[in-house]
Amino acid sequence: MPKTRTLAIEGWFQDAPTPALIGTQCTSCQSIFFPPERTFCRNPGCVNDQFNDRPLSTTGKLWSYTTNNYQPPAPYVSPKEDYEPFAVAAVELEEEKMIVLGQVPDQVSIEQLEAGMEMELVVDTLFEDDDNEYVVWKWRPA
Repeated sequence: MPKTRTLAIEGWFQDAPTPALIGTQCTSCQSIFFPPERTFCRNPGCVNDQFNDRPLSTTGKLWSYTTNNYQPPAPYVSPKEDYEPFAVAAVELEEEKMIVLGQVPDQVSIEQLEAGMEMELVVDTLFEDDDNEYVVWKWRPA
């Protein structure tokens, strides 16, 4: 029986038909947030509590990157029995000019990354169990 493709974090991104991060925009000051905001505007000059969901840019420039040498705490689940370090990218979104962190797919080595390079959003496997393939957004060179 095929595994069910499941979002590892509900409400933060969409998988199909086109991968995209889901942000929110304040209906008063128009500030954009990721992860999505649902309770109060994070802009200190605004007291609004109403937001509209909006897809964010799917491309941007690599602002910084590193190797995550230590296993993150729960709810992170290592895709393998023994933890293996992985690359993490901080990408400045093309339109919003905000920085969003994400893993880099296993097929991309850290030696291939260079600050300032164009990156694109993809949805890729985070981990699997017997029934599900859990997916999350990642950044890869465009």
